[in-house]
Order: sequence, then C-alpha cells, then structure tokens
Amino acid sequence: MYLIGNIALILGIIISLYSIAANIIGIKRNDRKWLESARGGILSLAFVTSISAFLLFYILGTSQFQFKYVAAYTNTQLPLVYKLAAFWAGNAGSLLLWAFLLSIYAAIIVLSKKKQNNMIPYVSNILLLNMLFFYIVMVFNANPFEMTETIPADGKGLNPMLQNPGMVIHPVTLYMGYVGLAVPFAYAIAALLMKNMDAGWIKLTRRWTLTAWLFLTIGNIVGGWWAYLELGWGGYWAWDPVENASFLPWLTVSAFLHSVMIQERKNMLRTWNVSLIILSYILSLFGTFLVRSGILTSVHAFGDSNLGTYFLIFMAFMMIFAIYVVITRYQLIKKESKPIEAYFSKESSFLLNNFILVAAAFAVFFGTMYPLISETLTGTKVNVGAPYFNKVMAPIMLALLFLMAICPLISWQKAVFERFLKNTLAPIIGALLFAGAIVVMGVKGIYAIIGLTVTVFMFNVHLAEFWRGMRARRKATKEGFIKAAFQLTRKNQRRYGGYIVHIGIAVIAVGVISSNAYSEEIMKTVNQGESFKVGKYELTFNELTETEEKGNGIVAADIDVKYKGKTNGSIHPEKIFYGTWPEPSSEVAIKTNWKEDLYVVLSSWESKEKVTFVVKINPFVSWIWAGGILMMIGTAITLIGGKTLSFFRVNGRQAGVDI
Repeated sequence: MYLIGNIALILGIIISLYSIAANIIGIKRNDRKWLESARGGILSLAFVTSISAFLLFYILGTSQFQFKYVAAYTNTQLPLVYKLAAFWAGNAGSLLLWAFLLSIYAAIIVLSKKKQNNMIPYVSNILLLNMLFFYIVMVFNANPFEMTETIPADGKGLNPMLQNPGMVIHPVTLYMGYVGLAVPFAYAIAALLMKNMDAGWIKLTRRWTLTAWLFLTIGNIVGGWWAYLELGWGGYWAWDPVENASFLPWLTVSAFLHSVMIQERKNMLRTWNVSLIILSYILSLFGTFLVRSGILTSVHAFGDSNLGTYFLIFMAFMMIFAIYVVITRYQLIKKESKPIEAYFSKESSFLLNNFILVAAAFAVFFGTMYPLISETLTGTKVNVGAPYFNKVMAPIMLALLFLMAICPLISWQKAVFERFLKNTLAPIIGALLFAGAIVVMGVKGIYAIIGLTVTVFMFNVHLAEFWRGMRARRKATKEGFIKAAFQLTRKNQRRYGGYIVHIGIAVIAVGVISSNAYSEEIMKTVNQGESFKVGKYELTFNELTETEEKGNGIVAADIDVKYKGKTNGSIHPEKIFYGTWPEPSSEVAIKTNWKEDLYVVLSSWESKEKVTFVVKINPFVSWIWAGGILMMIGTAITLIGGKTLSFFRVNGRQAGVDI
C-alpha cells in the first residue's frame, strides 16, 4: 500500500505535466489529437487521485499505524466514522482531498456535453496547474503515505473537539466550496486568454459558482452549529482567523452572483465581474494558506504545519498571472461594456450591494491580518477580537439588509419613484408596527431594535413579492393558492429561489441580533439538591456521577429543569477525559425551543456535592440553523431552474431580484 500510494502521487505529477504540455501543443497546432490526449490525461488523473483517496480511507479505517498519518489522527478506540473523517483532519489528508475534488471537477468538465467548447483546453490547463501544485506539495512535503520508523501499538487519536458530526460535514463542504471556485476562475482566465469578452464564460459557470457558494454556505452554517455544540463558550461565531478565511470568499462570491446578472442582462460591469471571481479564487487559496502557515493563532489551524511558504508562493504566482492577463486584455474588456444609465435602477442597487459586500470583506480581511501587520511593522502583536468585528460589521450588515429590502422593488434600467414608494408602503408600515410592538413589550436596546426592524422590513418585502406574483398568477390561471405558489416558483426558479435565500438570511439575522443583544449568562456554584434560577428557568442539581466508556472518563451532572414553574425534563452536561489528550472536553447540555436555548456547561467541581455551572439563555439561536436550511433550499431551487433570466410581470413592471 505504501508503494501504491506513493506511485499514485508521483503519477499525479507526471500526468499533470503531460496533460498541460499536450493542451499547449494542441492549442498551438490546433491539433485535436493532442487535445484529446490531454483530455484522456485528465480522466487518468481523476482515476489515479481516486485510488489515492480510496487507499487513504482504507488505511485509516483499518488502523494501519505503520503510516504516520494514521498514527497521528486515529486510534483503535475511535469510531469508524471518525477514523474515516480523519482523512481531512491533518495537512496531508486535506491536501489530497483538495486534489481529489479538483480532479473530479476537471473530469466532469471534460466529460460534459460542452466538451467540444474551445475553451476547455485553457480551462483544464488552469485546473491542472492547481492539481500539479498540490501533488508537488504532497510528494515533497506532506505525504499522506509516509511510514513511521517504528510501528506504535496505538495511535494518538483524533482531537476530542473534532469528534462531532460536524467533522463529517463542515470541512468537506468548505473544501468543495473552495475548490469549486477554481472552475469559474479558470473559465474567466480562459475567456481573457482567448480574447472572448462576452458573457459566455458566466453562463457556462453559473451553476458551478452557485454550487460553490452553496457549499461555502453549508460549511459556514455547520461550522457555527459545531462550535456552538462543542466548544462550550455559548457562541457560534468567534471571528477566529480561519472562520474569517471561509467567510471572505463567501462575501465576494455573493457579490459576484448579483453583479453577473447585470452583465448577462445589460452587458455591464465586465471588468468588475472578472476582478470579483479572481479575488474569490485568491481568497480561497488565502484561507488554505492561513490554516497551514502558522502565522495566526486559531483553533482550526494545523499547528504543526510548515506549508505556508508553498501556498504563499503559489497564491502570489496565480494572482500575478491573473492580474497580468486582465491588464493585457483591459481595452478589449472595456470596448463594448456599457455604463449604468440611471442611478435609481436595479443595476445601481446591485452595484451598491457589491460595494457593501466588498467593504465587508475588506473589513474582515483587515481585522484578521492586522495582528500580523502590527507585529511586522512595530514588533508588537495586537490582538483584534470580536468587539472590533462586531462594531465594524454591524452597520455594514445593517446597510446590506436594508438594500436587500428595497432592491426587489426597484425596476431595471430606470425605476419609477412613485411606483417604488407605493410598493414600499405596506412592508415598511408592517416593520414600524413591529418596532412599536416590541418597544411596548419592554424590549430594549436601540441598535438591536433598529436591526430587527430593518430585518422585518426585508422579510415583508419578499413576502409581498411572493404575494403579488401569486395574485397575478391566480388571476390569470384561476389556480388555488398552494398550486399558484408552487407553479410561480417552478416557472421562475432563479428569482423565487433567490427570494427564499433572502428570507433565510432574514431569519438568520433575527437569530444573530437577538442572541447577541439579549442573551443572559450566569456562573453559579451550587450544592447537591440546591436550586437556582436563570430567566424563566429553575435548575436543580441532583448529583455528579463518574463513569468510564471506551477508556474515557466521563463526569456528568444530573439537573432537573423547570420552565415557568412546570417540569421540563432533565439535562446532563458532561466533561470527558480522553486518555490521549491532556485537556478534558466539554459536552454541553442544551434545551431548545423556537424562541430560546437553555445552554448549560459543567465548569468545575470541588467535590461531588459542590459543582460550578455556566448557564446561558440564548434567544432565537435555533433561527440561525433554520435560516441556513432555508438558504440551502432556495439555492437548490435556483440551481434546478433552467431559465436564467425569467421575469414575471406584475402591475406593468418586472418585479424581483434573481440570484
């Protein structure tokens, strides 16, 4: 297996080099045989990479500790699902995962019905450059099939924080998003190299880009859910550098998905769109660089990594190459690009949306890198934490929510202000009534109230757009409400799928604003049998037990819970002591309902009779996960839709926003 694994990695380098050369020769000579040979090379590369991936899964699953990677991230007591998930727990395995996904994506492209497209050789060469880099790094620096000098009796095991279902989903989806961004980047560069400046590359990659965005969304949402369950601090997003690294390309791709519609429809913003997709791709490499460089402290980073230099060089090379191609083709890009005709139009609102998203990305990037910049220039490392990000990002995201509210009400080309006001009236009245109601109910915090009001305004606008579309369809077809809603969405999947995504964002915003502004927390030391209150909950500590399971020591507290005076079951927060790790892991106990979570952590104990708990009441956190599911559903509907620019005319205007 050692021999097969290493031969596969070396073959990866050889086949990548050959396929790149064959494509270049085929392009220069306009020789179909060479191009077909390169295509065969890409398919061979996918096969070889699949063998490498299968082999790594096999040696992990069968606990073959003669391999360093297996010994470092698994042990005999680890459940099979986490043995297999250890594939992406370390540097070498995650690099192989990247190469595997990229080889599959490249194979799909050359096998697609569009394989006769003359862009394919250029596109595949750019993807091959990426694969060549990852294979070189694996062969010379991070070999997943490297052997140990002596075979240990057992492995070190997986970090306890990684032994969570999130480990199966979060890293893989983020990688699928990162790797997916290489495809539209490759098409954009290919179009520039071929001096083909129309929107063809955008149409060819729309689903690729949207799929990458979907996986980044899933990765970020699941990552927040995982942190909330596993880390025991009561939050879901800490503005950790590696969290930020996955958020950055999500922001820029979100901007790109909106601005490309202007190019498709109006032939505008060509340079902007090319720049955005290049930036998104570079940020995907930047995220991988951060994890492996060791330059910033993060719970997500590979602490033993020395690959930062490799990634920095490759990232710089690809960025310089892309900038060079854009500069040399700049006049061609600008030649037929049209300017925006009116400030008050959907085009302008989309462009403003882009500016806000890019500003958000810059703010996150600056906050993430400032400690490194400060240390380099002054020798003093300044920590930038959540207070900075919350203070800077809150107004940016509020502006984005407001723009998302008014954008569906603005027409293309030149909007009529009177019609805009007419369509805005009902949603804004509903939002103001909501604001008045929560103030009367005693809700405090002016900034949170403003944020929630804008969110409700955005939610109302999208519901109103659905209602107008349904009403117009029922008038034309006499269908019932449910059928009209279904058919409306089916016939206009890109637009109404986008609406569902936006509604999901509104639901998430409610959860984020409420949980940050209105959470309660106490730390309480109690004796056995003693009760204490937090909000509307009463908790009674019954006992502390010690057990052993699969060689791990488990200390668990038994707590009875009452809500508003009524019995609400029991909870059991735990500390788990792993034999292979110095620090215990907290297993949080959570009771959740639609409006709040009771979040209990077993903090410490003096004896079995005297225990300290950290208890939080987190309002509307479950809305964050529900909003994430809505975003996924909306994106899936949009992906299924075949019509890219389908508009349903309502009251003589083209309403709505596509995504």
